[in-house]
Amino acid sequence: MTDRTDHPQPLSADEILDVVDERDRVVGQAPRAEIYARRLLHRCTFIQVRDPAGRLFVHRRTARKLVFPSHYDLFVGGVVGTGETYDAAALREAEEELGVTGLPAPTPLFRFLYRSEEYGGWWSAVYEVRCDLEVRPQVEEVDWYGFLREDEVARRLPEWQWVPDGLEAWRRLREWRAG
Repeated sequence: MTDRTDHPQPLSADEILDVVDERDRVVGQAPRAEIYARRLLHRCTFIQVRDPAGRLFVHRRTARKLVFPSHYDLFVGGVVGTGETYDAAALREAEEELGVTGLPAPTPLFRFLYRSEEYGGWWSAVYEVRCDLEVRPQVEEVDWYGFLREDEVARRLPEWQWVPDGLEAWRRLREWRAG
């Protein structure tokens, strides 16, 4: 896939999201850009995708992304829309980012509160799903992608610039599976 940095306009800055508190209770709504500027808590999903061979879907975000542009990610996912459930957002985001329809519902695993110096924080729901479909990732979201074996991912961790929230979700998922 090609890098689409010719017109680096941020995506979804005006999208209205639920604002939540420390206990993940909705306390209001605000545009995404305001949420990041004021460092308000909101909700997000992380879906680990594996192909039939067990390889992990890894991708590089476009330069136009509002948060962590041009970083690599071990998950697909994104923000939970106003009034949307985590489960509905996980399926919607996975199908959108992978460019598929008919994906099985991702399996919920756990949630955690992620804190970011730059953007505030978000309640993060981690899921997993197996994708037997041919993926066609959105060019607005994904510059590069591949299905990598876990040893390939381990080799790339120190080499590539990764989204920090995805690395935290990855670390917690490995601990959750080991525990």
